[in-house]
Amino acid sequence: MSELFEFGKNILESQPFSVLLGTELEVFEPGLANLSLKVRDQLKQQHGFVHGGVISYLADNALTYAGGSVLGDSVTSEFKINYLRPAIGKKLLATASVLSAGKNQAVCQCNVIAIGDDGECTVAVAQGTITRVAK
Repeated sequence: MSELFEFGKNILESQPFSVLLGTELEVFEPGLANLSLKVRDQLKQQHGFVHGGVISYLADNALTYAGGSVLGDSVTSEFKINYLRPAIGKKLLATASVLSAGKNQAVCQCNVIAIGDDGECTVAVAQGTITRVAK
């Protein structure tokens, strides 16, 4: 495991909300981050698919991981999400990458994919600006 990946795992483990949801870091390398989440009933809304807030959280965190991989300690300054279809499956995977990065901010994109017995389906796309934390 790379030093960057180990650092990313430690950050995720220090986020109480991420621990509560059971988020896992799958890929963390310069310009790229993949976060996943096992779907369980507590994460669903009344129609039986994953709540939009959960999808939004996962996209936001993946965007910030991708940006942080090139900027260092960072936070989301803004992001937009488009929900494409209901998230139905056993697992969600958010794959984020850096589109453009400068010294203090990066613009990143993310696809959120639902994975189930019937295969994979993109359920949301997001884009955001990630800003380096001033020290």
